[in-house]
Parts: sequence; C-alpha cells; structure tokens
Amino acid sequence: MKWMFWRRREPEQIVELLVRQADLTQRGLLLLQQYMREPLTAVAAELHNVEEQADEVRRILIDELNRNFVTPFDREDVFALSRAIDDMVDYADTTVDEMVLLGVAPNAFLERMCSLLVEAGAEVHRGVKLLQERPGVANEHAMRAKALENRVERVYREAVADLFANPRDIDHVVSMLKLREIYRHLSNAADRGDQAANAIADVVVKRS
Repeated sequence: MKWMFWRRREPEQIVELLVRQADLTQRGLLLLQQYMREPLTAVAAELHNVEEQADEVRRILIDELNRNFVTPFDREDVFALSRAIDDMVDYADTTVDEMVLLGVAPNAFLERMCSLLVEAGAEVHRGVKLLQERPGVANEHAMRAKALENRVERVYREAVADLFANPRDIDHVVSMLKLREIYRHLSNAADRGDQAANAIADVVVKRS
C-alpha cells in the first residue's frame, strides 16, 4: 500500500515543483520589469531573493527526479524544462547585477524587451500549469512563448543597431559596450524561454 501511494504521489509532486518554478520565474521577470521602471535597490534585492527561491525549488525537483522511478513525463524533458525555466530567472537576476556593476541605467529598449519577456514568462507559466491535464492548450501557450522570443530578438537587433549608429568618443564606446552586455542578457533570457517552449512541445508530442 505504501509503495502504491508513493507511485501515485511523486509524479504529482514533480509537476507541482515545475509549476512552482514557473511561478517564481514569472515573479522574477515582473520584478525585472519593475526595476527597468524604478531602478531601486529594494527591487534588485527582492529579485535576487526570488532567484534564490527558484534555485532551491529546482534543487528539490532534481532530487525528486533522482530518487524516483516514476515521473509524469520523460525525465530528460522534465530536466530540460526545469533548467530552461530556471535560466530565465537567472538571467533576470544577473541583468540587474550587471546594470548595477556597470552603472547602466534603464532605457526604452530595455523596457520593451523586459515587457516582452514578462509576456513570454506568462505563456511558459500557463503552458507548464496545463501540461498534464490539457497538453494541447499547453502547446498553444508554448508557441506563443516562441513568438515572443522572436519579438525580443527583433527589439534586440534594433537596440544594437541604434547603439552603434553614432559613436562619439572612447568614453561613449565604453558605455556602448556595457549596454550591449545588458542587451545580451535579455536576449539570452528570451532564448531560454524559447527552450522552455520547446521542452513543453516535446512533452506534448510524446503524450500524443
């Protein structure tokens, strides 16, 4: 009887942990968006705290994968989805860290990219929540997340083109290079959202 309960409960716990990861990542992306509007130390600290919580949830999830034979989806897909979701909030946190370290202030391009990232994170979150019970709908959310990644990349290219359009002097060039690093962080966050969407799609295909 105990073994039968273990078989029934553990797969559900893994799904709950994935949803918790996606929830924390979405919170982190919202805080990143808030920081771009109000670059306050308190917002940066709260984002870092959320990122640490997300790391802990991922550690627990990986431990569950290693300890249990039965998983709700292929363990490779669970691992890939968990890693991509975690990378999104990691990049949100390191973006703010780099901005503080390099003395980079928010601008309109950063705000636009972050707004799209929040939308992408929301689509991934919805996809993860529906993955077990409504895989077809989950896949639709994954496709929306992928479309948003493309939009982030378009803004990224626009931002870089604008950045290097009229360099003035060496100090300006240094500032340009700093800002390009921040743009790259957000581009990488969007790329991880795309990877999370791909992982959701992989699960859906295997369940079809």
